[in-house]
Amino acid sequence: MTLANPSAPRSIEDLLRIMARLRDREHGCPWDLEQDFASIAPYTIEEAYEVADAIDRHDLPALKDELGDLLLQVVFHAQMAKEQGAFAFDDVVEAISDKLVRRHPHVFGDTAVDGAGEVTANWEAIKRAERQAAGEQDDSALAGIARGLPEWQRAVKLQSRAARIGFDWPNPAPVLAKLHEEIDEVREEFAHGDIDARHDRLQEEIGDVLFVCANLARHAKVDVGAALRGANHKFERRFRAMEALARDAGTTLDALSLTEQDALWDQVKAREHAEP
Repeated sequence: MTLANPSAPRSIEDLLRIMARLRDREHGCPWDLEQDFASIAPYTIEEAYEVADAIDRHDLPALKDELGDLLLQVVFHAQMAKEQGAFAFDDVVEAISDKLVRRHPHVFGDTAVDGAGEVTANWEAIKRAERQAAGEQDDSALAGIARGLPEWQRAVKLQSRAARIGFDWPNPAPVLAKLHEEIDEVREEFAHGDIDARHDRLQEEIGDVLFVCANLARHAKVDVGAALRGANHKFERRFRAMEALARDAGTTLDALSLTEQDALWDQVKAREHAEP
């Protein structure tokens, strides 16, 4: 396939044709031809996180590129499904368009809503009706929460669903108390010694700590993923600054004792706090 005018503006049809050519059995790309839904799924997740990273960095040029990479994932999956006779890209577009119209009766119909809270409640009610119409038997308040979500995100969704029927703490104070309780239970497991023998119990108790942390973030209206990304960025920034200070002193970080490394960490923190 040769594009008629390589400098002309591209359309979604161009992208679909490019993807089809990459998957062509005779003239396509060997790597693309080897892929299937399972092998591409990790890339789809990775590209979604790269979109979120560009947003966190307020980098709109990068966001444009990352959204393109994410769109490619949709096109890739749709092309593979088309080859199997399951569905095509147009079917994906039709499905999401119909879903948006169906789940926004306050925009495309006569339903009246009073604020975003009612919109969310209606959305969930419509989703439940859709699951029932599809023959799903699970009538739990927790039904429909995808198991493929990152676990921190699934934790928040589980907690939010439970909160809708009143199973929730009224404010952050008891959540903080519960967090202290869970940390004490972790401390007790470590006190037994022999970490390897206590592995399963430690995993369970640390899981409880993380679950409560997710709940605390929910009560604070803080996105857990954004908070953790911010903490990761801060650690990386400070660690790299420590490495730079060590280089300036004519040494390397791994040549220093933990006490000396901690002193550099404190120096970096102090420098950050002093900046306007």
